[in-house]
Amino acid sequence: MKLTKKIHACVRLEKDGRTLVIDPGGFSEENAAVGAEAILVTHEHPDHFDEGRLRAALDADPATEIWTLKSVADKISAAFPGRVHTVGHGDTFEAAGFDVQVHGELHAVIHPDIPRITNVGYLLDGGRVFHPGDALTDPGRPVETLMLPVMAPWNKIAEVIDYVREVRPQRAYDIHDALLTDLARPIYDRQIGELGGTDHLRLTPGECASL
Repeated sequence: MKLTKKIHACVRLEKDGRTLVIDPGGFSEENAAVGAEAILVTHEHPDHFDEGRLRAALDADPATEIWTLKSVADKISAAFPGRVHTVGHGDTFEAAGFDVQVHGELHAVIHPDIPRITNVGYLLDGGRVFHPGDALTDPGRPVETLMLPVMAPWNKIAEVIDYVREVRPQRAYDIHDALLTDLARPIYDRQIGELGGTDHLRLTPGECASL
């Protein structure tokens, strides 16, 4: 499996000549989802869901399909009948040759005064990759590669470290990092690496890794 880091929370996964993209939001490249056979969206916030990027991918290839929760599906399904699938916690499906399990229900708390929206995470191929979206969800099974939301308005580094300890992946790659400056990255790298108990790794946008 090939992992390509895109900007912020978006990742591109390729296996056996087929491509799946997760969270091509407004911070990611404009063509982040183009060429994907399957697109997964974790929730409706604009840094994860961008209607223009999804429409570009679906217009470019009539075989491209989307799996997402209801709040996102309601915004785009009418324009692409039969190509947008609504999923929720506990669902399983196959997309672009990947076996997908859906975990989680709610976005992490940003502030008590801000209502929580829905959010789901996607576990691929029985635990080879887990992308939690904007929540620190433990899928409750072994994870090889955790896509780690390293810096967000809703988390702090102690929570990120404890999340890595809870999930206990073989490795953790940073996502949700567009707000993290290069000056601060060495602090996050050192503390998560030393305290998380797993290999903590970082890819620059466009960089790839074999899983």
